[in-house]
Amino acid sequence: MSSQTDSTNAILNKKIFAPGTTANSTPSQAEQYKKGALYRADLAPSPITQFHAWFSHAQQNGVYQPETVCLSTASLPSGKVSSRFVYLKELDERGFVIYSNWGTSRKSQDVRSNPYASLSFWWRELERQVRVEGPVERLRNEESQVYYDTRARGSRIGAWASEQSKILTPNSGAEDDGREALESRVKDTERKFDGKEEIPVPDFWGGLRVLPESIEFWQGRESRLHDRFQYTKEDESWVIERLSP
Repeated sequence: MSSQTDSTNAILNKKIFAPGTTANSTPSQAEQYKKGALYRADLAPSPITQFHAWFSHAQQNGVYQPETVCLSTASLPSGKVSSRFVYLKELDERGFVIYSNWGTSRKSQDVRSNPYASLSFWWRELERQVRVEGPVERLRNEESQVYYDTRARGSRIGAWASEQSKILTPNSGAEDDGREALESRVKDTERKFDGKEEIPVPDFWGGLRVLPESIEFWQGRESRLHDRFQYTKEDESWVIERLSP
């Protein structure tokens, strides 16, 4: 059997191989990125300033929900990593803030044993990425309440009702997959706060700030020769270096 046949058979045995732009397309070369370039002279001295500029540009140029970000955490001592998509809700000179459940969620277990996280933004429309890494800190309840008050009532109720990441046990003898248990908790919480517009933020829910120690700005280029610049914090200043793609 020829090596070409062996290669063809190996490809056919894969569920996914070099996917094209449509479900039925044959293996294809990766899309070329041609929408921009990034040079050292383009960058602000502060990565927070630079991120704000890129984020504002994304908002103004049709990027869908540019606040969507992949938050990755890892537990110790196992070192197992978990990732999920969340929303960036705040940015200040200290860092990047997301909100979630910190009582029962997988991420809460991770940061209790290993208080570090990474964030990854992908803005396809601009062919840009931003990566953030650093230690994390919980926001005080008073700080979290400010954002919590801006949420829709249903979302505030949901924060109380959901024991995030816990298994929902189906109702025996009913055509239920566990959803009924969640909806029952929502109803109980609605009764608890019936007639009350001001709902306190749960102690187990709130903001988490990633305090950046390094931030990378990535601009796609042709032939996978992307532009990458990394800011690394040294004392109170930032060192900027170009990275090889």
